[in-house]
Order: sequence, then structure tokens, then C-alpha cells
Amino acid sequence: MLKLINAKTCIVTAGILLFFSSYLKAQLMEEKEVFTRADSLRGNLTPLRTCYDVNYYHLDIKVDIDRKYISGSNLFKFTATEDFNRLQFDLFNNLKVEKVEYKGKELPFSREINAVFVTFPETIKKGAGESFTVSYSGNPVIAKNAPWDGGFVFSKDGEGNPWVATACQGVGASIWWPNKDHQSDEVDSMLISVSVPGSLQDVSNGRLRSTDTLNDGYTRYNWFVANPINNYDVAVNIGAYNHFSDFYDGEKGKLSLDYWVLKKNTEKAKKQFSENVKPMLKAFEYWFGPYPFYEDGYKLIETPHLGMEHQSAVAYGNQYQNGYRGTDLSGTGWGMKWDFIIVHESGHEWFGNNITSKDLADMWIHESFTNYSESLFIESIYGKQAGQEYVHGTRGAIQNDSPIIGPYHVNKEGSGDMYYKGGNLLNMIRTVVNDDKKWRQILRGLNHTFFHQTVTAGEIISFINHKSGTDFTKVFDQYLRHKNIPTLEAKFKDGKTFCRWISDVKGFDLPVRVRVKGGKYTFIHPSDSFTEIDLPGAGKDNFEADTFNYYIGVLLD
Repeated sequence: MLKLINAKTCIVTAGILLFFSSYLKAQLMEEKEVFTRADSLRGNLTPLRTCYDVNYYHLDIKVDIDRKYISGSNLFKFTATEDFNRLQFDLFNNLKVEKVEYKGKELPFSREINAVFVTFPETIKKGAGESFTVSYSGNPVIAKNAPWDGGFVFSKDGEGNPWVATACQGVGASIWWPNKDHQSDEVDSMLISVSVPGSLQDVSNGRLRSTDTLNDGYTRYNWFVANPINNYDVAVNIGAYNHFSDFYDGEKGKLSLDYWVLKKNTEKAKKQFSENVKPMLKAFEYWFGPYPFYEDGYKLIETPHLGMEHQSAVAYGNQYQNGYRGTDLSGTGWGMKWDFIIVHESGHEWFGNNITSKDLADMWIHESFTNYSESLFIESIYGKQAGQEYVHGTRGAIQNDSPIIGPYHVNKEGSGDMYYKGGNLLNMIRTVVNDDKKWRQILRGLNHTFFHQTVTAGEIISFINHKSGTDFTKVFDQYLRHKNIPTLEAKFKDGKTFCRWISDVKGFDLPVRVRVKGGKYTFIHPSDSFTEIDLPGAGKDNFEADTFNYYIGVLLD
């Protein structure tokens, strides 16, 4: 997902993190306790949305940059999942639906806020394959601070050329094009046609199938996406680009690497991309399995905003520097040895684009795993200790302000702690598994089992439980559904040590590593009642829990 930095003060980067925190609170992660009818229309799967499964889109638009205006159409090809004669699609109400056509005839439709309801002249039978086309136009929402808010970005490059991009995760793709705007329904394939002034190029997802020179001085770029894609990943990138390419010998053969950058930045891009992209792909294919979209290739596209994980068309705006805008978000030094946007946004090709949460409330599936992928990338180059130091260092950005899982069915994500707290949670689970070969098999197994699928939190947690041989359900419940972290309480009496967990989840049962200072760690299995543990020689002055790998509180009595 897009880069939202939720932060507290930490020793070196306090000012930077507080700056990012103010952005986070002001944008996608803003507190929102009262939900509206618009939230339910966008976030809820009603029968008017579940009655059809979208198989294919052809989005065909023209972008009038001077007027900041778009016009065009989207073809919906779908399969009926039940008998129906009415359905809902989505388009923000600042954009005009010109007409809805079915079998050459216009259909009646009505609008409620950002939802559009279409009535068909006869019942569409379950199992039938049908299609309709929506024509629309208007001035789309202009993002004020992309990628933290959604919409179009209209800007100019350093040479004065127009430079345009889209970013819409969270707010929804219907902010600029008509679709069934719910994460649970990904089309199997898609054609994206974008017409732009002849001096410019459009770069979208997938592979460039053809270009058409139009009579009005515009050129239409036709990009075909051969793999399932989520609506929010669909992107328009318009600019005076220079293109260069390479390939990577990956697990499924040669993966094409295509780079679209502003012409003046070509040499900087060649250096920065060569130093980061192939090491990233090597690390992530090792840990997660093959890049999920070989058929569509891998692209980096320079954009006027910071970055976004647009599938097979990753948006890049980190100014060809290491770190996150030139800073280390962990405060450890490890974050300055690689380009954050390349690594993080590309990590989403596995978690977010390959495996997609059905509901925005479970956005942690995207962000926790991708945040954790940063430490695995570091580990692949600098060793396991370095990777764990990095993930530990990010704790300074955790707020413990609200649950990581958000409310369901209203298009609302949970706390920004899904990034750093989620990454620390996964590192902690790896510690409990205590078998890196098995842990790697779990991560690769997730991407294989849920390949090109949308999932629920329950499915991900059940898979980890089954493959690890440990039931982590209550652990996930504590860290995802409650804002507090658990506390390990230890008491010492008559040479004996007693431990228990203090937590929000009844029966919380996280195995934890403890030791007498200077000794070797051993696993204990506390419950929510005091039980004696076998730790000879332990006392209040020398008892240690592994708080480097475990994000927990410790209370010694």
C-alpha cells in the first residue's frame, strides 16, 4: 500500500517522525468514529454487488491536461453469480455518468452519493456472461498530498513538461474511473487505453500492446494486464519519459525490467535502479517465491509523488537516494543502505498485489508483511542480526493508539501501527517458530496457496497456525484487535520464579524466551495465571526476557 508513516519520537529521527505522524493523522489514517451512508455503500458487499463477478475491464480514457479533465468509458465483462436485474457500480459523484449501454441500448440508472445503480431490461441468469459499458467525463479529484490522499496529480517536470499521475488506495479507484470498487473482486485481466498529447507518453500497468496516433494530435497507449489486478493498482502516468530496460534471471525464467524516468534523470536512475532492483528481487524471490506477475513484467515509473505499489508499474519518487527521502526510519543506520521506495513498494507485489485483503479493514495483510520484508531484504545482504536490528529500531514509530484491524464493511483501515507493530509481530512469530527453514516455507507457502487471490485475516492466520504447528490465534488477536501490547509479569519467591501474561485476550499464550542474565535463552509457556517456570538462579535482578525480538512489556515483582 502507499507509504503512511505512523510515528512517535525516537532518538535520532524524532523531528522527522513527528513530521510524518502529522501527515498520517491528516490523511488516510485519520481518526473516524462515525461512518456515513457513503462509507457503507463503498465498503459493504450488498446483493447488488455480489450478484456479479467482474472478469474483464477495458478502461479507455482521454486526459485533457490543460483542463484537468478526463473523458471516456469502461467496459465491464462479468459473470452473474445469481439471478438479478439490478446492480451497483461505483463512481465519485463529481464525475458525470454520460450513459450506460447494454446490448446496444441505454439502460436506466440512478445515483446515490458515489454509487450508481443500473436496472436491466430482463433478468440476468446465474452463470451468464454479460457486459455493459459506462461512458463518463468530468474533472477528477485532484490529490492535495499524493500518495497520502487520492486522486490525480497534475504537475510539471523540471523542463516545464506536463507530468501527471494517479494514486487512489484507500479512497478507492472510483475516485477517477467507474468500476465495482471493492477489494474482494479483482478482474482476471484488463486493457488500459489512455490518450495523451502526442508529445507525451502514458505508462500504465502490464505490457504495452500498441499505440494509436489519433486525428486530434493525441496518442493512445494500450496497456494489457494479463494477471488479476485490484482496482486501486490501476494507474495512469503521463510525462516526457525516457525508457530503458533490463532483465532478471528469476525463478520462473527471464523477468523483464522496464524503467520510465524523466530524461534528465536517466543516468541517476540507471545507477540507483541497478543497485537496488535485482538485489531486491533476489531477496524477495528467496523468501516469498517467484515474482507474481512474470507475464506483465516489472516496471519502475518516476512520478511526481513519493511512491505507490501499482501492480507491475511501481510508482517511484524517492529522488534517487537511499533511505526514505534520505532518512533512516529505524534509526539504526541499516535503513540508509538501500532505497526504501524501491524495496517497500516492490515488496507489495507479493503482499498487497498477489495476496490482497478482501476488506480494507485487513490492510495489515499488505502493510505488516511488506514492512517486515524490509528487514528480510537487509538480512539477505547484511545478515540476520542486521535485519532484526532494523525491525527492532522501527519500534520508535509505534503508537499503540488503536487496533491494527479496522472496522469491517465501511472501507476503513485500522491504525497505522499495521506497519511497524505489524513488522515486529511477524519477527516475533518467526522467533517462536525457531526454524528459519520452516519460516521461509510459510512465507513462500502463503504466496503459493493464495496466489492471485483476495483473502481474509482468518485465512492468513489459519495458514500460519497450520504450517508452523503452533496456534498463534490469540497472539494475532492481541496485537491486531487491541491497541495494548501484552506484559510478561514475573514474581520471585523462595528461590522460585512464577510468570504470567497480562493481556486483553483471555487465555493469551505466547511462548517467550527468557534467561538468567548472561546465560542462554530458553522458551517458557506462561498463561494468564501465575505458573512456576524452570529457570534456576533467576531473581528480580538477573531475570531477562528477550525484548529485542519480542515486542512486549516486562513487569518484575
